[in-house]
Amino acid sequence: MFKVERTGTNRVDIEMSGRLDAGGMRAVLDQLVSETKGIENGIMLYDVIDFCLPTPRAIVIEFSRLPSMFGLLKQFHRAAVLTDKAWLKKVSEFEGALFPGLEIKAFARDQRNEAEHWLSS
Repeated sequence: MFKVERTGTNRVDIEMSGRLDAGGMRAVLDQLVSETKGIENGIMLYDVIDFCLPTPRAIVIEFSRLPSMFGLLKQFHRAAVLTDKAWLKKVSEFEGALFPGLEIKAFARDQRNEAEHWLSS
């Protein structure tokens, strides 16, 4: 399950659980583009409920859309990632270093209030 929801004029919330196949990846990326249209100086809350690697064909779909995804990320200045996996926290924060202008901070899933506060500060 992957859910993308615009929850404010400059905010998108994403929930992820389970494994994405190629069709699911296409649908999610289309939904992400649609829900983020017009956002400037945005914030994002990414809740990783249960992480599973996407199928190999889904990864191919994701890589084929990387240029447009990089453009989309420029619309955001801050993203909070909720996860209970230590390695995902590290990878998330490392990704933040790769995208100038986007600060990514990881939190445990039970730290949602802290993540919300950080996003709005």
